[in-house]
Amino acid sequence: MITVLGATGFIGANIVRRLLRLAIPHYTPARDEPVPRKNCGHIIYCIGLTSDFRSRPFDTVQAHVCKLMQVLRDWEFDSLLYLSSTRLYGHELTQAKEEDTFRFDTSNASDLYNLSKAMGESITLSCGRKARVARLSNVYGKDLNSENFLPSVIRDAVTHGKVILRTTADSAKDYVNVDAVAQGLIDIATHGTQRIYNIGSGVNVSNRELMERLNRLTGCQIEFLPNAQKIDFPVINIDRMRAEFGFQPSDLLSDLKGLVDLYRRPGGVGDQD
Repeated sequence: MITVLGATGFIGANIVRRLLRLAIPHYTPARDEPVPRKNCGHIIYCIGLTSDFRSRPFDTVQAHVCKLMQVLRDWEFDSLLYLSSTRLYGHELTQAKEEDTFRFDTSNASDLYNLSKAMGESITLSCGRKARVARLSNVYGKDLNSENFLPSVIRDAVTHGKVILRTTADSAKDYVNVDAVAQGLIDIATHGTQRIYNIGSGVNVSNRELMERLNRLTGCQIEFLPNAQKIDFPVINIDRMRAEFGFQPSDLLSDLKGLVDLYRRPGGVGDQD
């Protein structure tokens, strides 16, 4: 059995859909439910905050660390998989591997997310129980109301016909499809042999590539602000996922038309059934 914590969120909900398709028994307790009186099997811990972490610092730490500690300490399970982020690698590396170390600045409010995820990783890997970590790249899919970067620029292109970017054309990062992520997480949870896994596409996509494709699909105008910053994330090494599970995620630029079409459907944004 697989227990999904955070099953109402974007990634958690997609894991549940895949478990249903695969006919795998699963359990999706609410966040405030008491400690279950049963073995929860393989837990996938999806509870977390993303774009709103700056305005909700206490909720961020509660989700990434405090609730996790309770589960690790009090729940009965066969294994636990904690969802972390490739954001922890920062911008200094050319390629990011699971064994790389991190650098943080406690005075930088933006690092609260990274610090809380790092603390979650640390308690997961140090608790003395069978527990693993998956560091996820920028996950995309049917997440129409999200305020994350990719959904926001697609929504602006379709609904307003114009995209304004605060990062330069040569800024680049890794994007990975949620369907591949859901299957990858199930594979790790049920028979992963390593303690830490990167989950991404293994290829960075630049803003220039993304905007050129978006312009061809929608005819939207693209504007880069004069003070736009260059943000260049490392290429995410996914050799471990490829070798162990044959992980082969799809390509964002190839998937972009399907994402644009989601926003063009009758009902548009908000119709996510």
